[in-house]
Amino acid sequence: MIDLTVRLDNALRIAARAHEKSGEHRKGGDIPYIIHPVGTMIIASEVTNNEDILVACLLHDVLEDVSETIYSKEQMVEDFGNKVVAIVSDVTKDPNIQSWREVSEKYLNHLEFNASDEAIIVSASDKTHNIMSTIIDYKVVGQELWQRFTTKNANDQLWWYESILAVIKKRNAPKPLIEKLESNVNE
Repeated sequence: MIDLTVRLDNALRIAARAHEKSGEHRKGGDIPYIIHPVGTMIIASEVTNNEDILVACLLHDVLEDVSETIYSKEQMVEDFGNKVVAIVSDVTKDPNIQSWREVSEKYLNHLEFNASDEAIIVSASDKTHNIMSTIIDYKVVGQELWQRFTTKNANDQLWWYESILAVIKKRNAPKPLIEKLESNVNE
């Protein structure tokens, strides 16, 4: 069970405001973006009660998707400390790479060889929530779903999730996270 501390509640509020001010919604829909960080945190909470990890789950897309004028890395350090920022940075894709495949490969390489164990939990939880959402959306819209993604290709999405699964297995992520992601990849 999640203990909603003041710090965790503050992270939830900041993430909700930052994504809302950025005008973000879940891919191809009108669902508020905050659903994803909360889902990620809930999945992570099944294997840890580490507050830094749970806070990082809520903030995991902020550095990647939110303008620094809305919420900056420096603000995150001030609000939550260097440990949380290090975890979030470990799961943040490089914005300077334009190619989807290149950015994905760089992310996978960093995750496998450099990311902290805490970041592995955040990444596995994030990708699990993403694929669960993809499966739900696929059941509603079918093949049209793939047009929401950069590559427009189901095979690329399968490659991505299979690759994440391989990395989190190598990194010995908690078994329940591996099993949950693997089950969804197989589906």
